[in-house]
Amino acid sequence: MIGRLLRLVCKLLLGFVVVSVVWVAIYRVVPPPYTFTMLRDRLAGRSVTKDWASLDSIDPNMARAAIAGEDARFCLHHGFDIRAIEKAAERNAHGGRIRGGSTISQQTAKNAFLFQGGGYVRKGLEAWFTVLIEAIWGKRRIMEVYLNLAETGIGTYGVQAASERYFGHGAGRLSPTEAARIAAILPLPKKRAAVDPHGFVRRHGNVLARYVGVVRGNGLDACLR
Repeated sequence: MIGRLLRLVCKLLLGFVVVSVVWVAIYRVVPPPYTFTMLRDRLAGRSVTKDWASLDSIDPNMARAAIAGEDARFCLHHGFDIRAIEKAAERNAHGGRIRGGSTISQQTAKNAFLFQGGGYVRKGLEAWFTVLIEAIWGKRRIMEVYLNLAETGIGTYGVQAASERYFGHGAGRLSPTEAARIAAILPLPKKRAAVDPHGFVRRHGNVLARYVGVVRGNGLDACLR
């Protein structure tokens, strides 16, 4: 009985590994058509606006703003930033608002293949898919998928749709300020807007706009060039 159960578990694990590797390999060349987060919006009665754009057609300022705001060591780590995780744990130990140490790679894995919430089970799956996309996709594809799937407003996904919604033009000609404003709403996209920003979005956006040049000057976006 125990032997049969173990064989069944091994088959299920092997099946999961094969399916997940094939899934990731397909998304290396095919834009993810839909995500669980988009489905959640549709089930809630909200429309979904998205418009895929290749990384080459997105202004480099956008990737630099995302690196500045979300993951300064994006080009240096292999999916997990131990320094950021340790700093987040230290901040959280002192109380206050809980902060995570998720990298852009981890966020991309979650957005493309998984769902919001889910606790430790989802985090474990997120780690597995993060390893896969780092190995199979590489940094440019990870950033491309991230910038196209990230939630950038209520029912709005990707920087192309965000740029058209907030600024009336495509993501191919974003100024540092515009890119920074989009990056500033990424942590809480359903509660922030890039047009006429106030409070945190304005302050954080202004900081990120200044750091766009720093990211470029220090080569923190070298893996994308």
